[in-house]
Amino acid sequence: MDRREFIKNTALATTAAVGLSGMEVMGAAASKARPMIKKSLKYNMVNENLSIMDKFRMLKDLGFDGVELDSPSDLSPKEVLAARDKTGLEIPGVVNSLHWKSPLSDPDPKKREACVKSMETALRDCKLYGGTTVLLVPGVVNDGITYKEAYERSQAEIRKLLPVAEQTGIKIALENVWNNFLISPIEAARFVDEINHPLVGWYFDVGNILRYGYPAHWIEVLDKRIMKLDIKEFSLKKQQDEGLWKGFEVELMDGDCNWPVVNKALEKIGYSGWASAEVKGGDRKRLQTISQKMDEVFKAGVV
Repeated sequence: MDRREFIKNTALATTAAVGLSGMEVMGAAASKARPMIKKSLKYNMVNENLSIMDKFRMLKDLGFDGVELDSPSDLSPKEVLAARDKTGLEIPGVVNSLHWKSPLSDPDPKKREACVKSMETALRDCKLYGGTTVLLVPGVVNDGITYKEAYERSQAEIRKLLPVAEQTGIKIALENVWNNFLISPIEAARFVDEINHPLVGWYFDVGNILRYGYPAHWIEVLDKRIMKLDIKEFSLKKQQDEGLWKGFEVELMDGDCNWPVVNKALEKIGYSGWASAEVKGGDRKRLQTISQKMDEVFKAGVV
């Protein structure tokens, strides 16, 4: 090897080493960075008397990245798509609109079938809108529906939806709600794991857990099963003093959710994606407050 070739090869080796070192540094920095959170809310929180286009435009102006719609619904898909494309406001997912009226755990097969059909529509709507998830309440337990029945029926009905989920590529995201069902994180994780499909996971509602648990504990257990987040507050004091449902009547950052701990838990599992407000909506001024409060939530405890 002559001197000129030696120098050339040495330079290439040095460049490669420097490049590798730079990539390693960038990787280390990225691992320590806060997960990217995209900000959304529910369409029915917008109480201004405006067209779909103007509602989308207002939400974009207020700093929201997206909005979730109900499905099935009477909204015009053509108008929705035009508003999305014109404003750049994304539609990250849709919320099934029939899971309370006709739950998958209902003893009546016709009601269960109605929910399944509505979910098939929602999955197709979500694909049309460019979203990735359909929020689904998995079932309800009450005096007429035992826990065991709810567990078995809802899993069986969700499995019926897998072919359409696969056809569309849309995920079925189960939400923790006050339905007397799947009320521990370990059980919630097991429920999903038994279905054993990559298109079935959790739409984790942070505020709903505060009545009987700690959000960070659920985040730790559900881990990568979490597909999206719902954001709301809850006050244990208001619940005790004024009644159960009054606990939700508190502004973001003013309740009992320990947002720094929640953010740390989300960072630990590497969550990166959407968070949707599900609180009392209102006019433009109210929606602006929600947007600002969500920003405070995401920054809580972040250094």
